[in-house]
Amino acid sequence: MTVKVKKTEPGAKLPFRATEHSAGADLFALLEKDAVLESGSRVLVPTGIAVEIPPGYGGFVFPRSSVSSKHGVSLANCVGVIDADYRGEVKIPLINHGKETYAIKNGDRIAQMVIMPVKNAEFIEVGGISDTERGAGGFGSTGL
Repeated sequence: MTVKVKKTEPGAKLPFRATEHSAGADLFALLEKDAVLESGSRVLVPTGIAVEIPPGYGGFVFPRSSVSSKHGVSLANCVGVIDADYRGEVKIPLINHGKETYAIKNGDRIAQMVIMPVKNAEFIEVGGISDTERGAGGFGSTGL
């Protein structure tokens, strides 16, 4: 599969898969100056790219495991979703759950994008839905 990428700013880097079998392609920060992410704070980091995701697919943005496990820096929205019809710049909302300040430099790998198929559903209103053994049991209803 081919995903078209447009640089919206000079100096932007294209998404890059580190190994042949990497599921995600690294996304890179495009900054004029370092961004300082204090403990508990959030920042929206530009990447300088726009993507053309094929219909029937979505771009799903995940944290980089090394950054989140070592520094507590993750995505503010857990998983970002890039719709196939979105053509704007990809920006990454980061949050620092760690105790230390974290600096983001231009060119840092800040997240990873995975292209996955999406099955669009039609939602219809009905008077009732089928019952299951679990029923309406919510959080913790199936035990530990």
